[in-house]
Amino acid sequence: MFLRIIKTALILAHALILSLAGWLILESRGALAAKAQPVLFDVEKGKGVRVIAETLKLKGIIRKQWPFVLQYEFFFFPQSLKAGEYQFQPSQSSQEILEDLIRGKIYLHAVTVAEGLTARELTDVFLSAGFGTSGEFFKAFGEAELIFPWDAKARNLEGYLFPETYSLPKGFPAKEIFGKMVSLFKAVFDESWRRRADELRMSVREVVTLASLIEKETSLPEEKKLVSAVFHNRLGRGMKLDCDPTIIYALKEKGLFDGRLHTKDLKLDNPHNTYLYPGLPPGPICNPGRESLRAALYPASDDSFYFVSRNDGSHVFSRTLKEHQAAVRKYQN
Repeated sequence: MFLRIIKTALILAHALILSLAGWLILESRGALAAKAQPVLFDVEKGKGVRVIAETLKLKGIIRKQWPFVLQYEFFFFPQSLKAGEYQFQPSQSSQEILEDLIRGKIYLHAVTVAEGLTARELTDVFLSAGFGTSGEFFKAFGEAELIFPWDAKARNLEGYLFPETYSLPKGFPAKEIFGKMVSLFKAVFDESWRRRADELRMSVREVVTLASLIEKETSLPEEKKLVSAVFHNRLGRGMKLDCDPTIIYALKEKGLFDGRLHTKDLKLDNPHNTYLYPGLPPGPICNPGRESLRAALYPASDDSFYFVSRNDGSHVFSRTLKEHQAAVRKYQN
């Protein structure tokens, strides 16, 4: 009789466990509570599964708290739920949510940094995306030692913060953001490009500086190597570069740029003023992209010395001053 009772109890317990497991499986496959859009959710460090489940329910991400906790304890214990920011889709089940939390599949914010931005301008991009503070980025900008193997004369990271789309977790530090950008620059400006710079008898700093001028002068890929040829030709003749963006950069650094370049600005006594001082400016005036860097290293085979804007984004290139003056009269009267 006693053995029969024990046997019956075991059968009932087994059936109960199977029923519970079946119920949990059904619960785990249910979709999120009704949400039309993906939901961002923060898991704070040190929070346990019960607190996380309660918060998920309060935010309407899951329908029931305790089935979620039991699913964790039944299927995932003793694995920990990772801290971080997550994005949950309306179609996700609670099991999929638990799997994301166990794996630490945190949400990455895509931040696109366009070619030709200065460090100040790209800092604003990251600040607008919710990363860091102005002070943190300013401090990170000054850590020039990151680029010393490529440019021992660098006093900051201007020119070496490579423009790209970066995928970053919430709270990613400014110092590490700039570190990633410099690392990508190094990967792009590889050993073959450094050898090419040596062939041109230019330092990496000079190449990047020239690339920054090209970046600011034209956004048309087909023109970059032509602009590069003009600058190389003028440098070879000892001519001043007469590059408007260098003056604009100097004015912005002093907080004096009002959105337009005036005739009086051409006389600004600043080492970046390529209307007054021959050769390249002291350093990059923006952070150039891959194609501008390539153009600086591989200019077109062209003997133009001048170019002027057509006011539609394109330029007219001229070999002689007379041709250039005619183009100026036609397009810049």
